[in-house]
Amino acid sequence: MQWRQVLSDAGLSDREVNAVMVLSTKSSLKASELAKELGTTRLDAYNSLERLQSIGLVKTIADRPMRFSCPPVHEAVSHLIDIRREQLQKIESGYEDLKQSVNPGEDQTNDETSDFSNPKFAVLKERTHIMNRIDKMANEAESELTLVLGRFGILHLCRSSALNSVNDASERGVRIRVLAQLDRRTIRFFSQLHEDVEVRHTKDLEAQGAIMDSSESIQYLHMEENPVGRGKNDAALIVESEPFGVSQRNLVDSIWDEAISFEAASKRFTEDRIVDPLRVTLEGGSFLDRFREVLEIDENLPEEDTPFNPDAFLASSGEINKARKKLLAGGILEISSFGINLSDILNQVGMRIGEELSFSLRSIEGDIEFLNEMMDWWEHAGLGELSYGIDPNFHIKAILLQDSTSKDSLPLDELDGGIIEGALRARFEGTTGASVHREMDSEGNLIYTLKISN
Repeated sequence: MQWRQVLSDAGLSDREVNAVMVLSTKSSLKASELAKELGTTRLDAYNSLERLQSIGLVKTIADRPMRFSCPPVHEAVSHLIDIRREQLQKIESGYEDLKQSVNPGEDQTNDETSDFSNPKFAVLKERTHIMNRIDKMANEAESELTLVLGRFGILHLCRSSALNSVNDASERGVRIRVLAQLDRRTIRFFSQLHEDVEVRHTKDLEAQGAIMDSSESIQYLHMEENPVGRGKNDAALIVESEPFGVSQRNLVDSIWDEAISFEAASKRFTEDRIVDPLRVTLEGGSFLDRFREVLEIDENLPEEDTPFNPDAFLASSGEINKARKKLLAGGILEISSFGINLSDILNQVGMRIGEELSFSLRSIEGDIEFLNEMMDWWEHAGLGELSYGIDPNFHIKAILLQDSTSKDSLPLDELDGGIIEGALRARFEGTTGASVHREMDSEGNLIYTLKISN
């Protein structure tokens, strides 16, 4: 452990820690000299010195201008320990006095605290205190504990005592769910979780928090940008309310159902492959009604039961089989009668292929180099022609190969178009404020325009 961390654990802010580390190696410094050493303003230096003076850690030398000094760092830490020890002794003394004044037979619980139907909330500051609360929730959980860890929350969990409590809870039969954003830098830390802990990956939730038995919830309000920082400025809202907990759990459940298993998501980082389940969306409407229409099923059933008649049964069965045979004899377009749009499906499959293609080329830093490599792959696959231009905006022009003009042939142009669009979206959307727009020119060629937001 380093001196900086000890000073931070002792209650000093990052700015105050830096000031102590500089002053402890100098005989004395002016405020302007300290500011220069810290790379900050003289006002910030004065603000740090003011608190350090108030706790007796920094002394002022009467000079013009004033100079400031601090004991060696080990003496500074010893001084801070003495302060904390004195504070603890006062708390213990006050606690003992108050405990002796309590009448054992007197009910100290007022109406407000005994009414568990009233929601209670509080704000916790600093990551240490937040993780301590999660530690407590894990120890008190009876049936379920859900942790929403965002991208880097697993680091904070593994650096705290809450990790052991979470694993112990899982060991005693509590269902532990972890919803996170897997990242190459953090994926190895998930191995520290108990084998029964369920982990899923999602891109749809960046927040952090926890839900215990639907009765207590934690929602982060602010998180330090530096994922490996001490979290001095972290803040979270603690809510003790079953209705609120249920609503939070329902939200997590809706995302959990669509989230990707840890095993599938982790392959992106361990095997450089995308094997996440591809969820294809279909056109809406009543599929039961379409099924009845296609198979010529009468919607109205007899009002009264009729005796079993083998001949009538076979005849009825024959009618249905006739409709099915007609469907089987048809081509690909017949499937549209069920509300299944093959063009949309193939486009979505193409989007996934394009995403995987972009993922396989992610090591190429230059965008032009990326596009050239993509076009080389496209030509090598024999899918048609690709070109790009900058007038009036940056765009890619695709001349897709038409393998067949038959109405009953697969719409492979939708597959091809999806590949291009998926690759561009995966490469540019969400990272540079860019968006991809698809349109068709007068010659029937697809144009993909990349637009950059200001």
